[in-house]
Amino acid sequence: FWFPEGRFGVLPGVRATRVGYTGGTLVDPCYHNMGDHTESVQVEYNPDVISYPDLLDIFWNNHNCTSASSRQYMSAIFCHDDQQRSLAEETKDEHQRRIGRPVSTVIQQVNAFYDAEE
Repeated sequence: FWFPEGRFGVLPGVRATRVGYTGGTLVDPCYHNMGDHTESVQVEYNPDVISYPDLLDIFWNNHNCTSASSRQYMSAIFCHDDQQRSLAEETKDEHQRRIGRPVSTVIQQVNAFYDAEE
């Protein structure tokens, strides 16, 4: 999760990034016991400077979203509300049409986010 954190962390309008685990049911996961969580990066941003669609565009164009991977490393977008989910689904469809291959990215509501160990 360090590459995505660095990629997003330098963008104008991004206030902070946090690496951690989300998407699963295990309480207090850690690297050696992630349960069903996915390694992830939470991005806090100023929508007056950078938009959510801009962040999605950077997401789609900076990783391989076409190969299935283990739960730990899968391509995923964890949304905070219905509007984010709708935009994520729209851009997923657009990206899939553009590259001409199925996209394996999972899109779901975020539940709890657990910070990774230092």
